[in-house]
Amino acid sequence: MADYLLKYGISVVGAIATLMAGYLLAGWLNRLIDRAMESAHKIDPVFHHLPGKIVRVIVLIFTLIAVLNRFGVETTSLIALLGAAGLAIGLALQGTLSNVAAGVMILVFRPFKIGDAVQLEGQVYIIDTQGFFICTGHLPEGPMVFIPNSKIWGQTIVNLSETDQDIRRIDESYGISYGDNIDSALAILGQIAADEPRILNDPAPLIKVTSLGDNAVNILFRVWTSRTDWWDTKLDLIQRCKEGLEQGGCTIPFPQRGVHLIHDGEVKLRA
Repeated sequence: MADYLLKYGISVVGAIATLMAGYLLAGWLNRLIDRAMESAHKIDPVFHHLPGKIVRVIVLIFTLIAVLNRFGVETTSLIALLGAAGLAIGLALQGTLSNVAAGVMILVFRPFKIGDAVQLEGQVYIIDTQGFFICTGHLPEGPMVFIPNSKIWGQTIVNLSETDQDIRRIDESYGISYGDNIDSALAILGQIAADEPRILNDPAPLIKVTSLGDNAVNILFRVWTSRTDWWDTKLDLIQRCKEGLEQGGCTIPFPQRGVHLIHDGEVKLRA
C-alpha cells in the first residue's frame, strides 16, 4: 500500500509541478512576445496580442500532454484524436475560417485603415473598426454596416481616402447650344479654372470640346485638386461654371425632340 501511494504520489506531485511550470512558462512567453510586438510599430495593433496568445495555447497543450504521459496515458492516440477533432471543427466552421483568413490578409496588406472611405461593389463605406471576422463601418448618410471579411477581400477595393500623390481629378461636362460661340465658352471656363485657388496648375487644367451631341456641343472641364479639397471644389465649380456660361451669353440646352403630326393628309412639324 505504501509503495502504491509513493508511486502515484510522486506522479501526482510531478504532474502538479509540470502544470505549474508550463502555466508560468506560457504566461512568461506571452508577456515577452507582447512587449516585442508592441515595439514593432510597422505591425498593425490588432496583431500585437495574437502571437503571444497562440504561443501560450501551444505551451499549455504540450504541458497537458506531458502531464497525461506521466500517468501512462497513450498520447499518440490522443494527438490523433485531437487532429481529427480539429479537422471536423475546421470543416464545420469553413465559412467562419474564410473570414478569419481574409481578415488576416486585410490586416497584413492594409488596403485601408480606420476612418477611410472605401468603395465596395459601387457602395461607399466609412470604416470604423477592423477585426478577424468582420469590419464595421457606416454609410456616408449614417446607417451602420457589418461587412464579413471574406466579402471584402474577394473583390476590388477602392480606397477613396488615398490617392496617387494625394491629388484627385474633377471631370465635368458642360453643353452649350450649337448657336453659341465655342471660343467664348472655352474662355469663360478657362477663367473660372484660373480664378479658383484650389485648382492645381500641375497637372494643368484641360478644357476642350469632346463631342457634338444631339442637342449640345459638349465641353470637357477637367481639373486637378488636392484630395481633401476634391468634394467641396467639385460642388462649387458646378454652380460657378453654370452661372459663368449663362452670364457670358451661352445657352445650356436641354433635350429636345421633333414630333411630326399627320392630319388630313398634311404633315405638320411641332418642336
